Amino acid sequence: MEFKHLGKKSNSASKQLDTFPTPENVCVVKFESNELTSFCPVTHQPDFNQVVIEFAPNKLCVESKSLKLYLWSFREEAKFAEALAGEIANDIFSAIQPNWVKVTLIQNIRGGLQLTATAEKKQ
Repeated sequence: MEFKHLGKKSNSASKQLDTFPTPENVCVVKFESNELTSFCPVTHQPDFNQVVIEFAPNKLCVESKSLKLYLWSFREEAKFAEALAGEIANDIFSAIQPNWVKVTLIQNIRGGLQLTATAEKKQ
């Protein structure tokens, strides 16, 4: 098994998600981060988000360091929160073909509004 990031110095963002075989009896995996940033495609103001990624693995799981660097890659991208949630769900699904994936993105309050977007994809 060859990892691009795990066990190596990585100091830059990456769109590559490393994977590994699902351990026996693992039925749901959940990642949470409050360090997902991007910026508004219209105003160019920064958006700070919490993201919750859940999936039911089939044959593969996502390696956590590569996921951190993947999330970091959105820092310089202009995306609406809804599109960002959908892209993350699609990328996770493409990388590991889980039974299902659910991505919930909670944007920090801006302009007095709390925005939560959820994207799901199933086999």
